[in-house]
Amino acid sequence: MNQAQRNFNHEHITVLLHEAVEHLVLKKDGIYVDCTFGRGGHSKLILEQLSQEGRLIAIDRDKTAYTEGLKIKDTRFEMVHAHFSEIDEVLKGKGITQVDGVLLDLGISSPQIDEGDRGFSFRFDAYLDMRMDQTKGMTAADVLKKIEQRELEKILKEYGEEKFARRISTAIIKERDEVGSIETTKQLAKIVADHMPKKEIGQDPSTRTFQALRIYVNRELEELRVVLPKILELLKVGGMMVVISFHSLEDRIVKQFINNEKNRDTLPSNFPIRSDELPKPRLNIVTKPIRPSEKEVKHNPRSRSGIMRVAERTAY
Repeated sequence: MNQAQRNFNHEHITVLLHEAVEHLVLKKDGIYVDCTFGRGGHSKLILEQLSQEGRLIAIDRDKTAYTEGLKIKDTRFEMVHAHFSEIDEVLKGKGITQVDGVLLDLGISSPQIDEGDRGFSFRFDAYLDMRMDQTKGMTAADVLKKIEQRELEKILKEYGEEKFARRISTAIIKERDEVGSIETTKQLAKIVADHMPKKEIGQDPSTRTFQALRIYVNRELEELRVVLPKILELLKVGGMMVVISFHSLEDRIVKQFINNEKNRDTLPSNFPIRSDELPKPRLNIVTKPIRPSEKEVKHNPRSRSGIMRVAERTAY
């Protein structure tokens, strides 16, 4: 790893930092959960907003992020190495049954991309790992050793929204069968580039393939679907759920979940039931979706795809 790569490792600009914390922390003495600590940008600002009676629990499945979190020496703060879908068990172990707010900053952090040996990026030649939690699970290389063409095509189409999923998946499987395995980022990126019939200006041909494999390896969408109802049950009335997404697949899940909980009364208007017996909305949309400002995108181009949704717990 050269010096430029090493410098990248320490650069992480938290997206929608002030907007997220402003909507999340409404009670200075409340209990909050940062489900995706990353490099701690949101957590550090949350702590600045809390009184001495406040409390913050941060969760991250990435061991590097967990180690970074342990550096925060504050009696109001606890760092936990876990998947955010385990939020209920994490809090139960600490005797916490309800919280005042939960933050989810989804996707991948800049250090994960810029640490070449993690295998997330086609910019560096490295082993195809792609696991956010490197202590368990299959690597992307493991997946490519065993996967069938049809399943790979489905992954590229659904998780990468790749128009040429069939062509690319066929080429990957053909290469694997000929050479025995596909184990490095450059090897995979070259296969995709060589079989991409149409190149997009300003985007590497393998961008969507890498995204799709990363989402599949880390079960990112499944984790999100599992955690949202758990967050709902943990929030106090008036508690806030703040979710920052970075691609349409994540945002669609979040938007649909919030809307379903906001519009629980789906019965016909003439249905014979008393108004007080109707299911009450359990979430209220606090603000329209928030995107990074032009100034933030100019300062941090990786923020351009970010979108933040905010919902308030309204009833049980």
